[in-house]
Amino acid sequence: MHFLPPGPEALGSRADLLHLGGDGHSEMDMLEDLETLQSEYALPEEERTWLFLKGRSRGLMVEACAHATFFCKLYRILRQSLHENQTSGHVSTGSPIACEELNVGIIGGGHLGKQLARVLLQLVPIPTESLRISTRRPEVLDELQKLGIQCFYQNSYLVNWANVVFLCCLPSQLPNICLEIQSSLEKTCIVYSFVAAIPVPRLKLLLNHTNILRPQYQCAGGITLNIKWLEGVFYAALNICTAKEMSHPRVLQLLSEQFLSAHSGDCGKDSASCPKFQLTDFVSKTYAKNLPLRRPFPWFDLAAVQLKETPFSLRLSKSTALQDHLTHFYCHLFGISLFKDQPEVSTGSPSQ
Repeated sequence: MHFLPPGPEALGSRADLLHLGGDGHSEMDMLEDLETLQSEYALPEEERTWLFLKGRSRGLMVEACAHATFFCKLYRILRQSLHENQTSGHVSTGSPIACEELNVGIIGGGHLGKQLARVLLQLVPIPTESLRISTRRPEVLDELQKLGIQCFYQNSYLVNWANVVFLCCLPSQLPNICLEIQSSLEKTCIVYSFVAAIPVPRLKLLLNHTNILRPQYQCAGGITLNIKWLEGVFYAALNICTAKEMSHPRVLQLLSEQFLSAHSGDCGKDSASCPKFQLTDFVSKTYAKNLPLRRPFPWFDLAAVQLKETPFSLRLSKSTALQDHLTHFYCHLFGISLFKDQPEVSTGSPSQ
């Protein structure tokens, strides 16, 4: 299957803007013909390999931040929708109850941790009071602390507070970190790991936790993301709804309204022609047949979802319409189009 959410191609210019504070492409156009200002100028041929590795590293960084941003945006939309669903049936006797903000924690204050924090602040956007970083050297994060982000070294406190925890540490540090935080992890907390050297089964064992997401990137002929990550994201969305005890028919309606309503001119002016999620997209036909109407979805082991074939694997591989709508939804969240001459994406989902 070829459907993959865009990475550097989609977010590259926006990532540049975070650092340049202006039109990054304008500066690059100005430098294009100035040979002495090119990064490879005067480098011996044998050292130019390092430029390739540097470029690939940057590409992976942009991919990682783009997909993490997408996940947090989706999570925020879902939390807001769940909040509205829970309050719509009650008559307010005073001021409306505000939806709790998504709390995001980052373990690791190295290059990835710092870049991820900046991107989440600007592109989700997450308020500074809802983003915290735990690192062994919080004193080197002065720039982020000046923005209002709490930086400290207390991993167990961080995971107890957060709804989502990003692991941005070194592989050698992970076993001790997992031992430190596993007793503080709530069942509903999603651990999102960027530690490529530690596979999902090992991470599940170290954490004694199943609510885990781990993107897997391949760098052969470009940077691509394993589609199992996207499956994990949607099963994570189901777990979020299950934690709120929402009935599965309402969950399917909610996911369809929020995440499948972004479309191009090819499928009409409204969402009537868009695909809709069905119960058998996520569970087996036998389980679906025996699931009472008002019952929520079961709690899914996200580690298992990313390792095995699921009903969603089959639906996603066979439905180009679903692939197209999810791609448009991804692009809509970043305010981009797939092609320059493509009609503007329309959507019925909230703009967040």
